[in-house]
Amino acid sequence: MTEIGIGICGGGYMGKAHAVAMASVGAVFNTALRPRLEMVCASSADSAKRYQEAYGFQRSTGDWREMVSDPKVEAVVIASPQETHREIAEAAFALGKPVLCEKPLGASMEDGAAMVATAEAAGVANMVGFNYVRTPATQFARDLIARGEIGDVTWFRGEHTEDFYADPETPASWRTQGMANGTMGDLAPHMVNCALALMGPISQVLGEVETVHAERPGGSVTNDDHAQMMCRFERGAMGHMYFSRVATGRKMGYAYEISGTKGAIRFDQEDQNALWLYRMEGPEATRGFVKILTGPAHPDYEPFCQGPGHGTGYQDQIIIEARDFLRAIETGEAVFPTFRDGHEVNRVIAGALASNDAKIWKNINSF
Repeated sequence: MTEIGIGICGGGYMGKAHAVAMASVGAVFNTALRPRLEMVCASSADSAKRYQEAYGFQRSTGDWREMVSDPKVEAVVIASPQETHREIAEAAFALGKPVLCEKPLGASMEDGAAMVATAEAAGVANMVGFNYVRTPATQFARDLIARGEIGDVTWFRGEHTEDFYADPETPASWRTQGMANGTMGDLAPHMVNCALALMGPISQVLGEVETVHAERPGGSVTNDDHAQMMCRFERGAMGHMYFSRVATGRKMGYAYEISGTKGAIRFDQEDQNALWLYRMEGPEATRGFVKILTGPAHPDYEPFCQGPGHGTGYQDQIIIEARDFLRAIETGEAVFPTFRDGHEVNRVIAGALASNDAKIWKNINSF
């Protein structure tokens, strides 16, 4: 086992999740590389010090440049706002340090493209933090599709729906300002990444974006509340995706349905330890969707628990992500989703936004 010093930029919601994951991953997966929480960076030295004491880092700083350049920080996790992603990543790559960056990649298409180029020129491990695709159930679904268990896939429907802004009296905040913080910038990338992971590249999109509550207590809303897109996958299948932060009653509606010529799959993150599978076989009278509870036979479940149906949770997805990042560093082999995969999500989002403006289908290869 070899120690590796981890620096995390950002100590809030995702910064904490990554700190907990790096502190736990060695014990869960018996990784060859064992993370050491070396330094945490925040927007101020005082905040960083609080995170250091709360999460168990060796040191803290209010300057990300100090963190990235420190020789004891050997890999960098970026969990800070999107507008900071590019500069931090480029500085880390210039020093040959691997980077795990939270989604979405950068604050613009230009940022994303530049980050991909820098990452690939550096030749070091790079990943984007799309954690939901790592649940045992979704990993199993991906395996089923790849093995042809449901035949040729003909249709995909996905959603990422939540209701944290369903009440029009919820006050305006930073989340209601700027497209990067709207539904297409915040929620949509997760489901687009899922669609790409399960179905492969998207060739065309037709998007529609809308602000439902243009005024809220405290100010006007400058970004989108919900959006939808029809899409066509390169493999020929049709698709539809819906994203919303005003979907009343939905808390973590990361869900999908996939139809094939021999079967179908359903999944809902609000019941993340179950996958529904339909097989077109046997007498019609006995056919139906079967609920499969995840257990040790499914990908990455057993290291957490040896009991089928006992379940994994949100933090476990981040621990699996940490294991994959460490594996990419150790082996030198790319692990999905790389920066290039993350930028592919950006391209689909850009295509949908452009489609909304022009009211026509858009080809993704033009972005």
